[in-house]
Amino acid sequence: MNVLQSREGPPANPNYDHRYDAIVVGAGLAGSAAAITMARDGLDVLLIERGSYPGAKNVFGGVMYTPTIRELVDIDSAPTERYVAERRYSMLTEEDEIAASVSIGDWHEPPHNDSFTVIRGDFDEWFAEQAVEEGATLITETTVTDLIREDGRIVGVETDRPDGAVRAPVVVLAEGGNSLVSESAGLKETDHREHIAVAVKEVLEFPGDSRKIIEDRFRLVDDDGAAYHYFGKGAVGDAFGGAFLYTNDDTISVGLAYRIEDAVTEKISPQDRLDEFKSHPAVAPIFRDARTVEYGAKTIPEGGASAMPELVHDGALLVGDTAGLVLNNGVHLEGTNMAVESGFHAGKAVVKAFGSKATPRPADAATAGTESAGQVRADGGVSNTTRPSVTVRASDLQSYPDSLEQSFVVENLEHYEWLINRVVEDKQLLFEDLPEALADAAAEYFTIDRQPKQTHGRLAKERIMHTVGGLRGAIKLGWRYRKMIR
Repeated sequence: MNVLQSREGPPANPNYDHRYDAIVVGAGLAGSAAAITMARDGLDVLLIERGSYPGAKNVFGGVMYTPTIRELVDIDSAPTERYVAERRYSMLTEEDEIAASVSIGDWHEPPHNDSFTVIRGDFDEWFAEQAVEEGATLITETTVTDLIREDGRIVGVETDRPDGAVRAPVVVLAEGGNSLVSESAGLKETDHREHIAVAVKEVLEFPGDSRKIIEDRFRLVDDDGAAYHYFGKGAVGDAFGGAFLYTNDDTISVGLAYRIEDAVTEKISPQDRLDEFKSHPAVAPIFRDARTVEYGAKTIPEGGASAMPELVHDGALLVGDTAGLVLNNGVHLEGTNMAVESGFHAGKAVVKAFGSKATPRPADAATAGTESAGQVRADGGVSNTTRPSVTVRASDLQSYPDSLEQSFVVENLEHYEWLINRVVEDKQLLFEDLPEALADAAAEYFTIDRQPKQTHGRLAKERIMHTVGGLRGAIKLGWRYRKMIR
């Protein structure tokens, strides 16, 4: 079995002599899913990670959606934190909160709606180990600097290590949102500013028994957890976006994300905006006495289906965030499941493209001391069994975009793309005017005085109807968002 590099890092001068069947750039969720899929079907795969270990460079909110992961590996051994037993959605004015909470009984039973909070450093390292157990080779602390081309085809990668050129008929680019190699190679355009969000996140812990404090403040029992989402002026000011709060085992993850265009025009940094959110009266008690133990920031592609680049090229495929496969429509904040799904379909397409061309790995290599393809040698280098010349064109990989098109990934992106554009148009109404109207209406409706309840109900209704433009405005607003329930 191939050797997983430890957190001490790979050898200083790995010897990439010959060819692999496939190289995966990035050992995140999409990359490891592709590596697992290809290695399981007999291909020799090299998985290259620039961090000191898989997940070291990854930042995300905190909820992992696991249906495809569960199909690929034994999810019971995964390092999850808590399953999501409650979802809460809040609209915040500068001082008020209007919230709705959802807690379904079945979520307490396996597979827990396939929704878990995780720490990416732990989870990604575990997921990459599953690829290694299938036969892939993982090399860490190695940055891919460029792609190797021959006759217009991509036939390998250049790395930042001495003599670090690696050749293979197929390269799977799973770089994440910051996809510099793909962009510099002309495989995708740089995302437009209006199609990118900036996100900041902190992990907080409490003094003493942090786990018990979290369970008390969120009313949790055993391993159940909570996912809170916040919108409106009290969450991200005048920007288009939202804030989040997730419970881990003994820490909490808090952060926010909004369009980078708003981040550029606003006079407040994302970190200061996060501090303002944490001091909001509706959430400040949650963070009492907490201290920050981790901080991270990242960009998120939000262009939708129309902003997706070409997914296949002669000798290369784009997966995960590199391909813009992120769904953020306010209600559904998903990317991890889409990354894994894309990696799986990409891996299957590569296997199909090879057909019977791949040379089988020697069955007794691991026990007889021979140098099987991708095996880490005793001298610290990495060698390959010589491969026959294989040419993989974009047309050979077409089953990847075809199958992805039929999956939930592209279907969701296409279905909700209109929503992002519509919400941007209605930002003033949805994120400022309406939350304030709802807060005023709630205050009116629940007022305790000597007037009859019917009077307060009528005034509350009038406040909301005035904001949406009366009955005609309410009907028009409902019609504009009718696809939400289709």
